[in-house]
Amino acid sequence: MCSVEAACKFPTYSIQTDLVAMKCMMSAVNGEPLLRRVKQEAEPPPQYSPTEQHRPMAVLEPCNLELEPKEEVRFCVSPGEGGIVGNASPEQQHCSSTTAAAASGARDDEAPRRWCLVCGDVASGFHYGVASCEACKAFFKRTIQGNIEYTCPASNECEINKRRRKACQACRFRKCLRTGMLREGVRLDRVRGGRQKYRRAPDQLSSNQPRAQLEDIKILEALSSYEPELLTCGAPPSGVTDPRARTLALLADLYDRELVGVIGWAKQIPGFTDLPLNDQMRLLQSTWAEMLSLMVAYRSMPAGGALRLRFAADLSLDEQEARDLGAYDLYLQVTGVARRLERATANREECYLLKALALANSEARIDEHAALKRFRDAILAALNDAVSALRPYANANSAMQQLLLVLPALRLADVAVRRFWVSVHRDRRAPMNKLFIEMLEACLR
Repeated sequence: MCSVEAACKFPTYSIQTDLVAMKCMMSAVNGEPLLRRVKQEAEPPPQYSPTEQHRPMAVLEPCNLELEPKEEVRFCVSPGEGGIVGNASPEQQHCSSTTAAAASGARDDEAPRRWCLVCGDVASGFHYGVASCEACKAFFKRTIQGNIEYTCPASNECEINKRRRKACQACRFRKCLRTGMLREGVRLDRVRGGRQKYRRAPDQLSSNQPRAQLEDIKILEALSSYEPELLTCGAPPSGVTDPRARTLALLADLYDRELVGVIGWAKQIPGFTDLPLNDQMRLLQSTWAEMLSLMVAYRSMPAGGALRLRFAADLSLDEQEARDLGAYDLYLQVTGVARRLERATANREECYLLKALALANSEARIDEHAALKRFRDAILAALNDAVSALRPYANANSAMQQLLLVLPALRLADVAVRRFWVSVHRDRRAPMNKLFIEMLEACLR
């Protein structure tokens, strides 16, 4: 045997060893255990002749390996969180985080919940601009589409929660508006399909600055603590038999008692007693009718078709009764204030601050203008904080503007109230106490 022929011969054991090693590597790549490999048949090594020494080596045939079928794993990637959820269908790829959580078998009680801003029940989503439940959503829609007007049987301050949301429809509807539900979001044509385009209230505050809390507003705390209670009529004067004269006498007594209460209330407002005593008296003499008209209008809300002015717990007047007393202009102006408050969805705390603002917004001639400006600015700041705290999901600036639009209506009511009672006093149609007469005559001097 020549040297070339000897060099071209390869030992059989060497090729077989290489085949075994190569199969082991392929088994490792495919993830199959070595003990489960199939027997391989290796062809005998090729024999090379001297003339074929420069021919390349024959390529080995691939091994026929039997692989166990494995469960196909697909992944669902949540674009919001970048997490991976296994065993999802191809249609679930790029799904939302909610779908991904459902695909992974997450329990419903572990998911974050939103609460209805009207009654506190579990919210089913954002309806008409705010997070609300199906019950409050349907109630708001039914009220707007039916143009329904409600009247509170109490004092427009009913508590609305999950258990008592059906107790007072007027207060429930007012709370819907106060939380930010939009009237324009309801389809009036009752056609299903399509949605109104309106801006949804944000789930969280966009501003990083914390909103003020009601308990932090010192002026509001003082106003709420010393607000006079709703009065009841006293005994009518003896010897008065005419129903109109009897009603006028009861009204005059109510106004006199309300004046005593509002003077004591004003002295509790922080900053009011810092003014000179003459300035305090001038402010009260020029604004008492505005303050009393505001509270009568608030007690008479909501403004509907046949509105009754509620002067006391047991005395109210409708339009015809006001005409009979000669107080039709007073009725019109005070009901105008009530309608303004209704459009602004004003609540009790905001009315207290508006009442203080009417006192500080007087045009009377005073001595200390700088002190009055500080007093007025403090009340304005408190009102702004209260609106932001009470309407966290509504446009606070727009709500503030609607509330301030009540002030011009109060000026008109002030003129009507003074004109009516001056005529009553001049014609001696009803007995009037000394304090009431002094307040009336102060504006004439």
